Amino acid sequence: MSKTMKWAVTALLAVLLLTGILPSAGLLAPHFSGNGTTAATAAGSQTVTADITPPPAPEDKEGTPKKKTLIMGTSAEYAPYEVVDAKNGGDIIGMDVDIARTITEKLGYELKFSNMDFNGLIAALQTKRVDFVMSAMSVTEERKQSVDFSDGYYVARNTIVSREKDNYQTTEQLKGKRVGVQLGSIQEKAAADIKGAEIVKLNRIPDIVQEMKSGRLDAAIFEDAIALNQTAVNTDLVYSMIPAAIGDDGYAIAFPQDSPLRAEFNAVLMEMKQNGQLQAIIDKWFGKPGEERKPRGFLDFAVLNGYMGYLLQGVFVTLLFTFVSALFGFIWGAILSLFKLSSVKILQWFATVYTSIFRGTPLLLQLLLFYFATPQLTGYDISALMAAGLAFGLNSAAYLSETIRGGIMAVDKGQREAAMALGIPYRTMMIRIIFPQAIKNILPALVNECVALVKESSLVSVIGVTDLMRRANMVQSDTARAFEPLLFVAAIYYILVLILTTLARLLERRMRRSD
Repeated sequence: MSKTMKWAVTALLAVLLLTGILPSAGLLAPHFSGNGTTAATAAGSQTVTADITPPPAPEDKEGTPKKKTLIMGTSAEYAPYEVVDAKNGGDIIGMDVDIARTITEKLGYELKFSNMDFNGLIAALQTKRVDFVMSAMSVTEERKQSVDFSDGYYVARNTIVSREKDNYQTTEQLKGKRVGVQLGSIQEKAAADIKGAEIVKLNRIPDIVQEMKSGRLDAAIFEDAIALNQTAVNTDLVYSMIPAAIGDDGYAIAFPQDSPLRAEFNAVLMEMKQNGQLQAIIDKWFGKPGEERKPRGFLDFAVLNGYMGYLLQGVFVTLLFTFVSALFGFIWGAILSLFKLSSVKILQWFATVYTSIFRGTPLLLQLLLFYFATPQLTGYDISALMAAGLAFGLNSAAYLSETIRGGIMAVDKGQREAAMALGIPYRTMMIRIIFPQAIKNILPALVNECVALVKESSLVSVIGVTDLMRRANMVQSDTARAFEPLLFVAAIYYILVLILTTLARLLERRMRRSD
């Protein structure tokens, strides 16, 4: 094996090792103070007779017991239940977080968080990516078929949120209107019972609010705490209560089916209800008036004060992810291009089928399959960053393989014939003669692929990687302002792409000196 090939193999192994050991950053959301009181209270529960003494913890080399770690799945953009405190270090805070910390501390567990979109929480629970879910999740019969629930810890009310000039008071007034709900939430089911309304399902609460303010939605169905927060921040919005559903079990903690944690958590929940701890946590997040926010103009970048550092931290994650994906994609794409040019039919067939699959399916679908299906099929708990790096690298390789193949075929055949006449081995000919000329020909296309990777990296936010886009979403959730954080992040993306294209132009100019 030549030195160049050894270097390439070593670089590939380093990339795989790098993506394997880097942790997936968790996403959190900003601090929220309740804007008034709510009628909701801790839900009642049945008596539970369970031993809440945790199992003996394993010991380290020095004999000190180690705490078992539990991972809590959540969607931290639902103040005051769970949000990212972007101004103060980016920790996840909220009522659900305080309840979870109290329970796990009593049971002797160490608590960690996995932040993702709400509609991915059940899948994460089923694939054992998380040990339990707390995310203001309502108990429904459909969810009971997939997961087990603890006793309820909080009962909330649904509301109709609309513009002040409309001020819809009842569900009957929503007939023929466009009504927004969060995908996968209990409000989605409640809205389905509204006769004659067009239900629009979106992933995030801030997106629904923005659609309402822009006039593309007439109203939205939110839980009461969300309505309180959003109408306090957006003074042109108002809300009205919807009558409570009969037999509503409220919010509960979700576990994988037959999880032994359910009995342990229920026992502590019962104890917290009896000694007043649960109500004290609820009062902490709902019982105090929040900070008043004055109406702002169309664009007011002052709302980003305190968030700049949090947003800029996402640049490192975005660049690291792009570098790893581009390097892996280039190396694997070069190998695939050689397979396609090979005289071995099985290699040609493999490369052709591979390219067809990865170019014929959406990149987002590939990303979700790598992240959620890998633990279920192999038992390996792949990190979010590694799943993203593999998905983007493998997808990029499918496109680059055709680009590189075209560059190789564009090299004059006389170069190969001359090399063969001189007795130069095929591998040496490809590495020393053909490849350098091919790379020079396809450099603009390679730069385009890197630029696409920088921009498409925003997709990794759906599985909780704290890149630029995910952080912008968190700031948007906290400030209830869409344009300012998105425009700021757009400027960062543009600067990154501008730097990349400038460097590529200088490299291309240097490579063309010999022409």
